[in-house]
Amino acid sequence: MKNRMKTKMIKILSGNRETRLTVQVADTQRKRDKGLMFVGNLPENEGMLFVYPVKIYGGFWMKNTLIPLSIAFLDWDGEILKILHMELCKEDICPTYDPEIPYQYAVEVNLGWFEKNQIKEGDYVRFY
Repeated sequence: MKNRMKTKMIKILSGNRETRLTVQVADTQRKRDKGLMFVGNLPENEGMLFVYPVKIYGGFWMKNTLIPLSIAFLDWDGEILKILHMELCKEDICPTYDPEIPYQYAVEVNLGWFEKNQIKEGDYVRFY
């Protein structure tokens, strides 16, 4: 399979709780641009990890994305800086979900997954 993404397990630490999430790793411009476009179903404890070589500014949009998502923006050390909820967009021009802060990683999951797992801003993501 061409362009198949590698997956990895990450841990999210919330106080004494640890939540595991399997993520596809988007670590190239092409993979980051495609993201979860055209994905019709995302299993419960799976998501996508966007990796940037340096801290960046800017947001995400939901064009051609078939499922609503929540996104966490992370600092270089894995701290969750901001969580946003992104709705479907079937229009030609879609809104951008911008944390308005610099970040180095982002994690997309099914809409509401962070709340369901009691994960909040200030928690940490550990990459194995």
